[in-house]
Amino acid sequence: MLNAERRQQLVELVEQRNSLTVAELSAHFKVSTATIRRDLSHLNQRGMIERAHGGVARRVRVATETPEPPLLNRASLQSEEKRRIGKAAAAHVHDAETIIISSGTTTGEMVPHLACRSGLTVITNALNIVLALAPFPNITVIVLGGVLRHSELTVLGSLTEDAMENLRADKLFMGSPAIHVDYGLSAENLAEAANDKTLMKSAREIVVLADHTKFGRVAMVRVSPLKGIRRIITDTEISTDDARLLAEHDVTLELA
Repeated sequence: MLNAERRQQLVELVEQRNSLTVAELSAHFKVSTATIRRDLSHLNQRGMIERAHGGVARRVRVATETPEPPLLNRASLQSEEKRRIGKAAAAHVHDAETIIISSGTTTGEMVPHLACRSGLTVITNALNIVLALAPFPNITVIVLGGVLRHSELTVLGSLTEDAMENLRADKLFMGSPAIHVDYGLSAENLAEAANDKTLMKSAREIVVLADHTKFGRVAMVRVSPLKGIRRIITDTEISTDDARLLAEHDVTLELA
C-alpha cells in the first residue's frame, strides 16, 4: 500500500472510531509503529488529525480561510482558467451520452462547447446551467427539482435525491470548493454536500473541475475521498506538490 493511500485510510478510520492507539493502527495496517508515528506526524502537520497521548484523536476540521462567496460573485475569479478548464472538460463529452453537470462557475464554462453534440442528454440541478443550455434545442435537458439555494442558483433536498434514484449517467462533471489529497473533496454547505454525494452515486465516471486555488483546502463537510475520482481537470498554476500527491492517488490530472 502506498503511503498516501494508507494515510487517507487512516484518516477515515479515525473519523469512524474517534480515537485509536499507535499499536492498534500498526496492527490494522500491518506496518511498524515507527511508520504509523511518521504517518501521524505528517497528518497532524497538515491539520487532518489531532495527536493524542499514545495515539490519535478524531481530526479537527479545518475550515477554508473564508466562506466561498455566492456563485455570481465568483464568476469573475480565475475567469480565464475556468474557461480553459470548461473547454477541456467538454472534450470528454461524446455524442449520445447522458451526463450530469453540477452547479458552479467552472462547470458552466463547459456549455458553449457542447452545442455541436448530437443526442446529448444533460441532467442538472443548477439554474445557471439550465439557462446556458436553453439556446440549444438539440440537447435534452433534465432539470431536477428541489428547494432553491439562492446564493448558488441550485435546487437541493429530498426531491433532488429522489429523482436521481431513477436516473443514471455516463459521466458527472462537478466542481469543488476544497480539494485535499488526504481528505478528498469537501464543501461548506450540508445540503450541497449531500446533493453532490447523490449525484456521484448516479454516474459511472466522475470528473472534477477546479482551478488551482481550490487545492490544499478542507471545508466543513466531507463529500468524498479521492478514491473513485477518475479525473481532475485544473489549470497550469497547480503546485508541483499537489500534482505529485494526486498522482500518488492514481487520479488522472489534466492541465488546461
